[in-house]
Amino acid sequence: MDMMAMVSSMLAMKAAGTQGQIAASFIKQNADAEKSAVMTLLGAGQNSANLGAGVGGNLDVSA
Repeated sequence: MDMMAMVSSMLAMKAAGTQGQIAASFIKQNADAEKSAVMTLLGAGQNSANLGAGVGGNLDVSA
C-alpha cells in the first residue's frame, strides 16, 4: 500500500469517527426532547415551568 492510500484511509477513518460522535450527540438531543415532551404531556415537572398558579392543573370533568 502506498503512502497516499494509507493517509487517505486514516483520514477517512477519522472522519467516520467524528460523524459517529455527531450522530450520537443528535440522538441524545432527540431523546432528551422526546422525554421533555412526554413529561410535559404527563404533567410532571410543573414546578420548573414559568407558568402562573393554576395553569395546567387537573380539570374536573365529572359534572
